[in-house]
Amino acid sequence: MTLQPGSTGDDVRQLEQRLTDLGLYSGGVDGVFGNGVQAAVKAFQSANGLTVDGIVGPHTWSLLFPGAPALASPLLSAPVTARCLALTGTFETSTPPPGCFSGLTGNFDGMGMSFGALQWNLGQGSLQPLLQQMIAEHADVISGIFGENLQALRDMLAQPKAEQLAWANSVQDARFHFLEPWAGMFHALGQTPEFQAIQADHVESTSSKATQLCQEYGLTTVRAQALMFDIVTQNGSISAATETLIRGDFDQITATDPMEIEVARLQIIANRRAEASNPKFVEDVRTRKLCIANGQGTVHGMKYDLEGEFGIGLTPLEA
Repeated sequence: MTLQPGSTGDDVRQLEQRLTDLGLYSGGVDGVFGNGVQAAVKAFQSANGLTVDGIVGPHTWSLLFPGAPALASPLLSAPVTARCLALTGTFETSTPPPGCFSGLTGNFDGMGMSFGALQWNLGQGSLQPLLQQMIAEHADVISGIFGENLQALRDMLAQPKAEQLAWANSVQDARFHFLEPWAGMFHALGQTPEFQAIQADHVESTSSKATQLCQEYGLTTVRAQALMFDIVTQNGSISAATETLIRGDFDQITATDPMEIEVARLQIIANRRAEASNPKFVEDVRTRKLCIANGQGTVHGMKYDLEGEFGIGLTPLEA
């Protein structure tokens, strides 16, 4: 697991306190990895002969906390669907877990508000069911977060869509940033295990489509499931024309080891699906898909280690 800008939680809070004790950080110990924490990490890395990237990986962590256990992601023991959601959600929000589950975007696109790992929104009607399920199944949790403001949220959800969008605009500023206390409340909601589980519930159909694609292309690993999950989420599917090209490339694979064949197939699918994308986004899609196919990479400036951070590796999908 790594900590980087956008990371949140107790590990970040521990990091902030350590950097404060070292005299490198003077900001708040709030569990949010911001610019001040990044600058302090870079200063520590520079002083200790490390790569200065502002990202706390295993090596930086071990020097900051000698003898302490290595960083471990709670995703490693989560269901496969939750791991795939967290990875794609991180790509979508540019925020590593658990922060990706709290991704909150204003009305810049006419959708009113977008929230969660896959940016469910009011405009398309995809966010309302998640919020309604949370209220129905975990009233005590959401009440503890929203308090007296919960009724306003309930009232909004009971209104026609036009009024819902108007409400969303009323709690944002001119730059589409959410105002307090709403920004903080939605952030807290996304951090709860209950709402994260609801998000995972709402991608079961996506996960099923991904599993079906794995079967169609003879893929057997969790990494393959993650790639297909990301394709279904970002690109919809794989066209018949692209499938023909993929299968032709499969026939050219010379590897004999099953896992080498699996990775080669993932790389082919990643490249061919990227090349079928809008020409403006081909390389962006390629980088994202190859990161999954290879199990590591850098996407939008963020470094990824899929197995260490998300528990997504070449293990059998059945496991």
